[in-house]
Amino acid sequence: MSHIPPLDPMVAARKGFRETQETVRRFWTAVSVGPHNDGGWAVLLDGRTPKTPAKALLVLPTQAAAHLVADEWAAQGEIVEPSTMPATRLASTAIDRIGQAREPVADEIAAYAGSDVVCYLAEHPTPLVERQQREWEPWRDWAAREMGVALEPATGIVHRPQSPDAIARVKAHALAMDDFRLTGLATAVPLLGSAVLALAVEQGALAGGVAFDLSRIDELFQEEQWGVDAEAAERTQARRAEADLLDRWFRALG
Repeated sequence: MSHIPPLDPMVAARKGFRETQETVRRFWTAVSVGPHNDGGWAVLLDGRTPKTPAKALLVLPTQAAAHLVADEWAAQGEIVEPSTMPATRLASTAIDRIGQAREPVADEIAAYAGSDVVCYLAEHPTPLVERQQREWEPWRDWAAREMGVALEPATGIVHRPQSPDAIARVKAHALAMDDFRLTGLATAVPLLGSAVLALAVEQGALAGGVAFDLSRIDELFQEEQWGVDAEAAERTQARRAEADLLDRWFRALG
């Protein structure tokens, strides 16, 4: 049973997967989870475990994580809609690819700390600058206090190099994760443009939706001044839903 939906297109492009355009019809009736003989919890479709694009069994480390994925399969209609199965894509990425690329993935996560959105304050207008400072400073302080990642703020768009020690600490934390948690962090960091906010979500210090709003304070400010069109609002809603899903992913992993 290799009819699992394909991985996220961006992940597939970076890691060499070929996406299929095949339409997949629902081929199962009952969805459940159960303990796997080799450890972990398997997703079960009519008692059988589906496979990832690389033909590995869809087995997750915790029962809660397996239920998160199983719920997506249970919610499918006659035609399988991969876009409605983000937890399944996260699980497939963790199983198939992250174990083969942990070092470069951790490097990419650490690179975001070097240009973290919470470190770059606008030059003007003053109300935006004040809001960024008020909302972002507590999370820079949190990262320094709880993670040992001390990042310095800057004004404007000119790049300010961060401490090599801070960057190294982010990488070390990423490498200490298992493949499933690392997959979540690698997805959260580019979504938020911030290693600090992504780590706060991963650690349970910040809700995913709140982190998403913090990551786009400048956009929110512009929307308050000029309004927002329906298409942009739809994109924002989809991105916030992804942040919420990542929050549930980390909580399900325990």
